[in-house]
Amino acid sequence: MAQLTVLTIDDEEHILELLKYNLEKNGFKVIQALSGEEGLKILETHEVDMIILDLMLPGMDGLDVLRRIRASRELLEVPVIMLTAKSEEIDTVLGLEMGADDYIGKPFG
Repeated sequence: MAQLTVLTIDDEEHILELLKYNLEKNGFKVIQALSGEEGLKILETHEVDMIILDLMLPGMDGLDVLRRIRASRELLEVPVIMLTAKSEEIDTVLGLEMGADDYIGKPFG
């Protein structure tokens, strides 16, 4: 069985490392990006099976990144999980309505 690849996009390096550790421990290959722009560049050259995307990013925020992902025919079916410290219900609804497949609040266990 082929190893699944997950792209993690978060501006906090400790969060990226925590995600990488846990995902790799469970058999996933992990590619990391510290910004939305970097994540989108990676998506131009790498095939991924899932994206974990922080909502609050400097520059291009997670919703803008999600909008671009969902506008791409090649990426339309790739699951996106939003990861964020924003825990208001409206943020959850907005992320899901824009095409996120799930929403996880920080801190997470």
